[in-house]
Amino acid sequence: MPPETKTLDVVIPVYNEEVDLESSVSRLREYLGQNLPYAWRVVIADNASTDRTPELGKELAQRWPGQVTYLRLPQKGRGRALRRAWLESSADVVCYMDVDLSTDLRHIGPLVEPLMKGVMHVAVGSRLMRGSQVINRTPLREFTSRVYNLLIGVMFPGRSFKDAQCGFKALTRQAVQELVPQIKDEAWFFDTELLLRAEKAKYRIHQVPVRWVDDPASTVNVANTAWKDIQGLVRVRFGG
Repeated sequence: MPPETKTLDVVIPVYNEEVDLESSVSRLREYLGQNLPYAWRVVIADNASTDRTPELGKELAQRWPGQVTYLRLPQKGRGRALRRAWLESSADVVCYMDVDLSTDLRHIGPLVEPLMKGVMHVAVGSRLMRGSQVINRTPLREFTSRVYNLLIGVMFPGRSFKDAQCGFKALTRQAVQELVPQIKDEAWFFDTELLLRAEKAKYRIHQVPVRWVDDPASTVNVANTAWKDIQGLVRVRFGG
């Protein structure tokens, strides 16, 4: 099948992102139009924003019909937003990235290409592989990330992926339909659980080293998120 007949949905999960939403979607849309040979769509997955994000999301979908769509969820949770956006998508490949576009956009092609060709079904970006570059990350975030990924290796010997939490992942329609309904987490552990269930199902995971610029304005509570991630690891390891 020619590349131009393949379809890609790029999901951006958002919560109260009125400041960055318009500029990020505009930049992403421009990049996709100039650099990808596939038919593409940007999906704004809004999980219960209380600022002007819903108004802006609807406005952008009206400004660029067919290229940008807006999806509203009544409850918070990045995993919840990805679950719905991916399961409702009809695209051949779906991916997601954070609204701050921390991942360099030039990595989108290398991430999705093996999936478009059908040789792989799950792909992830990695900030911990050789060739990756991480900028502006605080020592606490770097330490927490490395310890967490080491813990995954201890609890799940033989796991292949290096970076469970990088906000840059892609799946084929086949992988979405098989894996996403199995995932129980609706928040930040969604990413890790996706990869663990993918490996359990014998999917090979395509990894792409990325250039990542950390967002200093991020409101993610590192300690709380880390604790919930550890609880998620215990659940998957011992409870299925």
